[in-house]
Amino acid sequence: MAPFAFPGQTGFYSGKVRDVYSIGEKWLVMIASDRISAFDVILPRPIPFKGQVLNQIAAYMLEATRDICPNWLVSSPASNASIGKRCEPFKIEMVVRGHLTGHAWRTYSSGKRLLCGVSLPEGLKENDAFETPIITPSTKAAEGHDEDISESEIISQGLASTEEWQQLTNYALRLFERGKTIARQQGLILVDTKYEFGKIDNTIYLMDEVHTPDSSRYFFLDGFEQRQQKGERQPQLSKEFVREWLIANNFMGKEGQVVPPMTDEWVDTISKRYISLYEKVIGKTFVPSPVSNDELFARVSAALETLPR
Repeated sequence: MAPFAFPGQTGFYSGKVRDVYSIGEKWLVMIASDRISAFDVILPRPIPFKGQVLNQIAAYMLEATRDICPNWLVSSPASNASIGKRCEPFKIEMVVRGHLTGHAWRTYSSGKRLLCGVSLPEGLKENDAFETPIITPSTKAAEGHDEDISESEIISQGLASTEEWQQLTNYALRLFERGKTIARQQGLILVDTKYEFGKIDNTIYLMDEVHTPDSSRYFFLDGFEQRQQKGERQPQLSKEFVREWLIANNFMGKEGQVVPPMTDEWVDTISKRYISLYEKVIGKTFVPSPVSNDELFARVSAALETLPR
């Protein structure tokens, strides 16, 4: 059952992190919850202010990239809520990688040199930069794990036409370049990220969150090259630290594994890390803006009244 019943509401979907409300046929309301997921599993405790962090970073980045491609966002009536255009989503995630990190590194270190149909060069170390960014798409799973997929499989399965794929690729690479520029201005490196797209009629729109810690990984620019040369670990701004904690406690989302207990101290640590990431990525002081359910409902409802039906 949906937590809210907004004016004109025609549907509701609860994702891993966001609650999505359909309003008529044209509009969506996205509420960024404080839920946190890793390895496609929702962890048992919410993280204070995480929803606000994600929503406000996404809104900032969507405005900063609006000249590259159309996007879904219309307004953010509350700190953790956004209203935008309802699109027919492509059932793929456009994962762009500038460095050999995370899933790409785990694949590479296992001896494989092909990832989503992309050939990876020999002789790379963990976190090395690719000569040019690569796209390693995945399927967008409604439930369970997303799966790697290649360009040829996407087209042969009808997930996108050849023309659509070319447009998606163009947008994704340009968005990544803009993200790298924004990050560099803040002393960061945008390492990898994912984009989701949809269509309204024949127009492709950028959807969902952009360049947030849940969808992206950042390294610190200062000292990056020296650390690589010495083979030192690269500190990063992302939720990878949560994944690393889970791995250290023998959890990777596999059958039979149990999520380790989350102490109050650990939950507080995660919250502070998210707030720190907001301030480093945006370059502004985080101002906690909690809203009650009543206030959230009132603000979103008022904003919906201004939209054409």
